[in-house]
Amino acid sequence: MAHVVLVEQEQYAFHYPVRIEPRHLSIGNHLGSDNLIVLASAARADVFHSMGLTEVDLGDGVTGIIIADIVVTFKAEAFLHDEIVVDTDFGAFTGHSFKAFQRIRKGDKVLAIAETGLVTLNYRSRKIARVPERLRHAFAAHHSRT
Repeated sequence: MAHVVLVEQEQYAFHYPVRIEPRHLSIGNHLGSDNLIVLASAARADVFHSMGLTEVDLGDGVTGIIIADIVVTFKAEAFLHDEIVVDTDFGAFTGHSFKAFQRIRKGDKVLAIAETGLVTLNYRSRKIARVPERLRHAFAAHHSRT
């Protein structure tokens, strides 16, 4: 079977620590794939919050994101009470979309790599919208400090 291969980014600007709780476990008693996606989404929302933005307001009062696709490659397991970190960065900007690049790790051990395609949507008109300049500037400003 052919597998999707995602490549780690050279750097990740944002880091979201999480402790694995019982609600994150699958029937196999490890971090469930569905909950890994939930934790990646929480990390993404935390990044926007840290910049004074939200997933439904990227700085212009009407534009937010919708998920176009998400791909995850799993490399190792995490278990109850493990301390993990979701590293996040953004790139591949176009006029109407961008990507979230994420690495989930326990210490130096990579547990998973994820990429999420995000499309910008005007929540009032329910139509695809341009990526707000405030969002682009917020990312650029953060990267200039790191």
